[in-house]
Amino acid sequence: MITQPIDPFFRRLFLVTIIVVSLILLYLLTPVIIPFLVAFILAYLFNPLVKRLSRYIRRWIAIIVVYTAITTSMIVLLWWLVPTLWYQLQSAWEYLPKILSWYNDTVRDWFTVNTSIVMPALEVNGFSDTLVEYMQTHYNISDASTWMSQILASSMSFVNSAGLIVLVPILTFYFLFNWDKRLHGWKMAIPAAYSKKVISIAQECDRALMEFVKGQLLVMVLLGIVYAVQLQLIGLELGLTIGMIAGVASFVPYLGFGLGFIAAIIAGLFQFGFDWFYLSMIAGAFLVGQAVEGYVLQPLLLGDKIGLSPLWVIFSVLAGASILGFVGMLIALPVSAVLNVLFRHLYSHYLTTDFYRGRKQLELFEKK
Repeated sequence: MITQPIDPFFRRLFLVTIIVVSLILLYLLTPVIIPFLVAFILAYLFNPLVKRLSRYIRRWIAIIVVYTAITTSMIVLLWWLVPTLWYQLQSAWEYLPKILSWYNDTVRDWFTVNTSIVMPALEVNGFSDTLVEYMQTHYNISDASTWMSQILASSMSFVNSAGLIVLVPILTFYFLFNWDKRLHGWKMAIPAAYSKKVISIAQECDRALMEFVKGQLLVMVLLGIVYAVQLQLIGLELGLTIGMIAGVASFVPYLGFGLGFIAAIIAGLFQFGFDWFYLSMIAGAFLVGQAVEGYVLQPLLLGDKIGLSPLWVIFSVLAGASILGFVGMLIALPVSAVLNVLFRHLYSHYLTTDFYRGRKQLELFEKK
């Protein structure tokens, strides 16, 4: 029996249909895929520690030990951190009258004298009326059924979020438990002709990512300490909170410096007024922090691990923010580190091609 060959047009149409349907399903299943993706990333980060412990104890016990250690560390950190943050948040709330006084006496008077704009005066007692007006404008609370439906929707959103919080550790456990077996299955699925090269590139990407993550975590912690200690020594009451936020936000290049500097200057204005000595000390603290990050922490702890110049770092962050927003800013450097490894291997392969060496052009010239 002779089979007729498939028309190329229908073959391409079939492939395009499969791709389109797959993308639609991927989009529809995004809420389901996200917890699995988060769990896989956490399992990837925890696996080196679990692997070391599993040399001495069973793997499932090692996973429980890692879970227990992380949970205990978070509880101890919160036990120490929450009272301090609560005190500083109360101090921030006490600045509200100072903010309103500064607005009424300085900003409003400046606009009145120098422009024709008449700024309204603000009072603390007026905030409750403003809040009620905002609720009435943006939420239809006159209708009981609408109000109850909004509460129910918010409750369901909270339940879904709580469910994800419970689901992610469970999924992470199963990813960790079968990690080696799953990794072996992926290796066996690679065609034999490309297996050695693909595994080598994957291992290089893995080393770059792990070194970047470990180095970046140390940079965040040490930089947060540098900022917090300096601001506390200056006497800024919110120095600890601002310093810690700046350290955590430094995961995204220049974001921690920018957020921390603006927040510290604003807090300094309300606490010290237009005292140029204190404002200069705050600015100097962030300049010192930036110098420590750029010339000490980054070279020592990260160095050339990701192999990107400062220009490419800035471009990567901006490109990530443009494509995926804040999430893109977070993953910009890890993704760039992997792409840099892939591009380096691709460029090495390109240097060995006949097109680069010009052999084909030479052969054609000799035939003529």
